[in-house]
Amino acid sequence: MYFVGDRDAFILVFSDLSFRVETNQFVTVVGPSGCGKTTLLRIIAGLETLYKGQVILAGEVLRGRDPRIGMVFQDYALFPWRTALQNVEFGLEVLGLSAKQRTAIAAEYLQQFGLSGFEHKLPKELSGGMKQRVAIARTLVTCPKVVLMDEPFASLDSQTRNAMQTFLLDTWIERKDTVVFVTHNVDEAVFLSDRIVVLSPRPSTVVRIFDLDLPRPRERTSAAVSAVRREILDILEKSGNSGPKQLSEHSAS
Repeated sequence: MYFVGDRDAFILVFSDLSFRVETNQFVTVVGPSGCGKTTLLRIIAGLETLYKGQVILAGEVLRGRDPRIGMVFQDYALFPWRTALQNVEFGLEVLGLSAKQRTAIAAEYLQQFGLSGFEHKLPKELSGGMKQRVAIARTLVTCPKVVLMDEPFASLDSQTRNAMQTFLLDTWIERKDTVVFVTHNVDEAVFLSDRIVVLSPRPSTVVRIFDLDLPRPRERTSAAVSAVRREILDILEKSGNSGPKQLSEHSAS
C-alpha cells in the first residue's frame, strides 16, 4: 500500500498488489498511465520507503537501497561530464575496484555493446540508442541480482526502439539476468517477456498475469503474438481508464 500527497489529500496508489519474479525471468509490468508503474520500481529499488508491505529478495526483506538491485532509467541518467567509459566505470568505482580493473571491464562491456570507438565520447556526442546502451552497460557491469528498467526506450524513435529491444533481448538471452521491466508499449512487452503483469487503474492491483511460452525471437506480426497483445489490450480497455488508448497507440511502434 502506497500513498502520495499531503496529509489532507492522500491518494492511494496501490492496494493489495503482489506478484512474484523468478530467478532469470524477464518480467514486464504494464498498466494505464498513472497506475504507479514507476513508483513500483522505485519501491523495489529502495528509492521510496514510506509504504505498507514488503519487498523480498531471495527470502530477505529489503529495507532501503540494496546493491544487489540495479536500475536503468528512461532519461538515461548519465553523468554529462563523464565519457561513455567513465559512466560505465562509475558502479565499479563504488565497489572499490582499481582504476586499471574498472577501465578494462568497462571497455569490454562497451565493446560487447557495440560501442567500440565511442569510449571517450561525452553523452551529448552520442545518439539516443547509444546513450541507452551506455546506461544499460553501467547497470549490468556490477552484475546485480535484479535489473529494474523504467521505460528505457520510451524516448527513442520507432526504428531505434525496435533495434534496442532486439539488443536487450540478445543481451538477456546471453546473461539471463532477472529483469523487471516497465513499459506502456504492449508490443514491446510481448516481444521481450517471459511474464507480463497487468495492473489495474489506481489504486492498482494485479488484474492478470500472462506467462508467455512462445519461442524466441518472436515474430511481431505472428498470430500467437498478436493474440496475446490483443488480449492484454482488451483487459486494459475494459478497465475503463483512458490510459489503454495510449497503450494501444504505442503498441504499433
